[in-house]
Amino acid sequence: MQHRTVQDVMTRDVVVAHRETTFKEIVGLLHRNDITAVPVVDDRRHPIGIVSEADLIRKEAALLGEDRPITRWLHPREHYRAEGEIAEEMMTRPVITARADWALVGAARVMHRKRLKRLPVTDDEGRLTGIVSRSDLLQPFLRGDDAIREEIAHDVLLNTLWLPADAVRVTVDDGIVTLTGTVERKSLIPVIEWMCRSLDGVVAVRQTLGYDRDDTHEDTSRPGARGIVAPHSAPHH
Repeated sequence: MQHRTVQDVMTRDVVVAHRETTFKEIVGLLHRNDITAVPVVDDRRHPIGIVSEADLIRKEAALLGEDRPITRWLHPREHYRAEGEIAEEMMTRPVITARADWALVGAARVMHRKRLKRLPVTDDEGRLTGIVSRSDLLQPFLRGDDAIREEIAHDVLLNTLWLPADAVRVTVDDGIVTLTGTVERKSLIPVIEWMCRSLDGVVAVRQTLGYDRDDTHEDTSRPGARGIVAPHSAPHH
């Protein structure tokens, strides 16, 4: 099972600004390219900040005058940025970046935790190689139901868990997976459910799976016990 990473969905041809790019030039970049923000890079293409529409609106608000209600709440540092004329003065910093090999769920967690709309993507040298947005992270959910069902039936149930082909029936409707049938051991049910939830495009998993034997209270450490071994686990010495 292969899952999409940031490099699979990121925009590679990134529109950028430089330290001396002016306010009006940035407005033009956003308008011409139909984007809402541009990374600001140095001479080695290292991201040093981001200028977004919000930063430009802050500037526009400042132009209304200090006595206007819209600017009274600004912190002194925000006033400095609002009065800036070039990218280096207006940009948001520091920059939080992603790596191309990150799983999409990892990028989504960073965006959610930091309340970000986009993440510049950098290489091993810290150079900008792409940018990923919230909408990019939603691309896996465009995956078709048939492709999801096929991956569950073959990659998960047959090739990974070695279940008989007729043990579990899989249906997928708008990304919602429904599992019915009977498995040999009760301990397999949460494993199957977890593996299905982790697949690209899966919105939810619903299951009414039965089992032949309740092995959840068995001692899986004794010789011959048939338990599920956690990935990367190793014996203790």
